Amino acid sequence: MSLEEFKSIDCETLPISRLISIIAKNQTAYLNHQLEEVNINVSQLHILFEISHQKEINQDKIATRCNFDKSGVARSIKKLEENNLITREVDNNNRRQNKISLTPQGEKILNQAIKKLNSWEEYIIKDNPIDKKLLQKVLKDIILKSIEFNQKEE
Repeated sequence: MSLEEFKSIDCETLPISRLISIIAKNQTAYLNHQLEEVNINVSQLHILFEISHQKEINQDKIATRCNFDKSGVARSIKKLEENNLITREVDNNNRRQNKISLTPQGEKILNQAIKKLNSWEEYIIKDNPIDKKLLQKVLKDIILKSIEFNQKEE
């Protein structure tokens, strides 16, 4: 959808999930373009985020936390390892699992990506009446309620 097309739409007629989806798609397009120079994509960036948040995470946990299929995570992990952004080490507690951690190069790329992401967020939030921290809190509350609602329906 173009900028001009979207300007003509009454946002109150769209579900919140559709609005969030449009934001996410635009962020993905921006980040994929920005990440071309470091030879990774947004899915791989999500994996780097997960690895940075939990040191020595395994592939299964990454797949679960990112909501990615295991084979896609395995392919991404392989590419990240080939690019020297992560290391894999056999887990001594479970020989079938690998512990995955960031390399210094992986940390550098992640920090560059975070700066790009922050600039994008600053741009889209500026001149808006809602504070970024408040928006993040509201969105987290909505996410928690949506997870809770889905668990009740199961």
